[in-house]
Order: sequence, then C-alpha cells, then structure tokens
Amino acid sequence: MRELDYRALAALDAIVDRGGFDKAAAALAITQSAVSQRLRLLETQAGELLVVRSQPPRATPAGQRLIAHYRQVKLLESALAEPGGQGEERPTIALAANADSAATWLQDGVAPLMATGDCLLDIRLDDQDHTLAMLREGLVFGCVASDMGQAASPRAIAGTTATPLGNMPYRCVASPAFAARWFSAGFTVDAVARAPALVFDRKDALLDRFMRQQFGHILRTPHHALATSDGFVRFAEGGLAYAMVPALQCDAVLAAGRLVDLTPGSRLDVALTWHAWDIRTPLTRRLTDDIVAAARRALVQDGR
Repeated sequence: MRELDYRALAALDAIVDRGGFDKAAAALAITQSAVSQRLRLLETQAGELLVVRSQPPRATPAGQRLIAHYRQVKLLESALAEPGGQGEERPTIALAANADSAATWLQDGVAPLMATGDCLLDIRLDDQDHTLAMLREGLVFGCVASDMGQAASPRAIAGTTATPLGNMPYRCVASPAFAARWFSAGFTVDAVARAPALVFDRKDALLDRFMRQQFGHILRTPHHALATSDGFVRFAEGGLAYAMVPALQCDAVLAAGRLVDLTPGSRLDVALTWHAWDIRTPLTRRLTDDIVAAARRALVQDGR
C-alpha cells in the first residue's frame, strides 16, 4: 500500500465511529460526497473493502487495522502539542469499561486526568467479557476486561500491554421478602428454576458463572434485563428480582438489612485487567497509572 492519506483515514474513522457517512461528513465539516470519495480512494489503495455498507457501517478486519493505526498516530501527535489546548485542539482518548466498574471505582481512576482539562475522555460501556474487542478493533486506547470470557479472542494482542487490576467480588442478593418467598428452602436448583433473576443484558454471563460455581453447571434461569448497574441495587431492594451485585455497591445495604446474601460465605470473584495499546505519551501514561492505582485501592488483591 502506498503512503497513507490521513484525510482518508480520518474519513474512515469517522464513518465507523459516528455510525454513518452523513454523520462523518458533519464531524469533518465536509460534504458526504467528499467522505465517500476519500473512502473509495483508501479502498483503492488498500485493494480491498474497508467498510461494510450496513446500518450502521462496520469496519472490515483491514479497516479495523487502519483505524487502529490512525488513532495511535493521533495519540502520538497529541504528545507534541502544547497542553491546555481548547475545544477540538485537545486530544480525545477513548477507553472501554464495564458498567459495574464505572459505577464504583473507575471515577477515581479517570478524575485526575479529566480535572486537568488537558484531554477529553470517551468512556464506552460494555460487558467486561467483551470490552477487549473494542481494543482489538482500534476503537479504544485501553479497556477494563475480565480474565474470563473473551473466548473467541486471544489473550494477548500484539502491541498492547496487560496489567492486572485485582478481583471484583460479586454477591448474590435479594430483599428479605423476596428471599422468604422464593428461597425459603435455600439457594436450591428448584428455587433457581423458578425465581426471577436480574441480568444486565444478553451478554451478561455473571449469573451463569455463579451457577456453575455453585452447582457445577449452568442452569436455565428466568430473568429480567436491566442495562444499568445502579438500578440492580434498587430493583433488588424493591423485591423485584435477585441479582449479582458488586460487593462495593451492596455491602452497606446488606449491613443495613435491606438486602440479604442468598449464599452466605460464597461470592463470585471476577479478575479484571487493564489492556492498553503500548503508546507512551504523557497523557496515556497518566491515564494508565491513575486507573491501575484506583483499581488496586478498590478491588481485592491477592492475599488481601
């Protein structure tokens, strides 16, 4: 491939990131026709399709590699700029995390850099078993991912680093009234087959993992879906379902008696890791250092 046209790379990135040619045109302040022309030029140079023309458009594997390259270059270029730029001059760093981390410890990890105003953060939420895909596709600089799941993904991605953060413990909880109604005989196979649970979305595998830990295999469980971490505690307190909730969110509520642990003495520990492209600029180093430090203060470490 000849020397890359970075205006065309910017168009490719915007098409995929913004979710359409028209939105990419608006973001780049050019016409939609110009966006299409730049993409066609890039595809001609590459000799293959870079974007699947779906709704929304999706990058092909070759397109993902070019987007990752473009974003890495932009991050490196940002290290040459003077800090404290305004508006669009400030670099944007994208990262991905699970909703439970975002609702508990992650704010302490990103607050120092956000407070400086030296850059903008684009924080994307997904299940901790799937955030690594965003890193591989070049959509984010770094991600909080679990050491379980990611079954279709190799554990190591070339050009990235992996830093253990610690274990996030989850408890299986419900309101006292819900527990008395559905689990009066204990956390049994029969009770689990009848009682409504609460999961984040169809990708949420925490309950399945806990069932395997408790019973040796996954059980079919009736469940509601609620795509908000904070809502889990409120719905469980309201007696609407039982749920897997981070200890960081529910220990105080358990102590107050508004929730009960359905499996006392048993919890599910999810090991979290910070994966990031090996791009060492002052901003990315600060972000990584702050996230790792905050996680290790909040999460359970080996031997603790």
